[in-house]
Amino acid sequence: MRFNEKELVLLSRQPSERAAELGMRGPKKGDVVKKRLVKLVVNFLFYFRTDEEEPIGALLLEQCRVEREDSQTFSIAFLDEAERKYVFECDTEEQCAEWIDSIIKASYEFMRKNLIFYRTEIHRLTGKDPLEQYGISDEARFQVSNGRPLVARDTSSL
Repeated sequence: MRFNEKELVLLSRQPSERAAELGMRGPKKGDVVKKRLVKLVVNFLFYFRTDEEEPIGALLLEQCRVEREDSQTFSIAFLDEAERKYVFECDTEEQCAEWIDSIIKASYEFMRKNLIFYRTEIHRLTGKDPLEQYGISDEARFQVSNGRPLVARDTSSL
């Protein structure tokens, strides 16, 4: 994957949906848990040394699985490398649950599924495609799972 390092650093400085100092263990054998400042910004999870302003790494939260390991620990593994897990230790069970929920909701796929769900519901209730006014209703990324665009229905009798 290609990326612009300066752009990632700028993104890491944006307001975060969630940020905290967590214990973090990388995916390599022999990695130990280290305290890291972890920030969730859009669909990136940035991690920093606690005394530095630039991130030492970033995880793009797409095509990954988030799992609770125990009451205060969760892990992130990517679907193409399931054996490589990043493990995060939280201070409380509640904090762990909040991080898991936030990470799951940060992915593009989660947002896309929600958009399709609400698009379908609005269409069902009103007979109108809410994306039509933006000229994007036929784009493949906004299609329901069967790949067919929504068809307007007559709502004059409602």
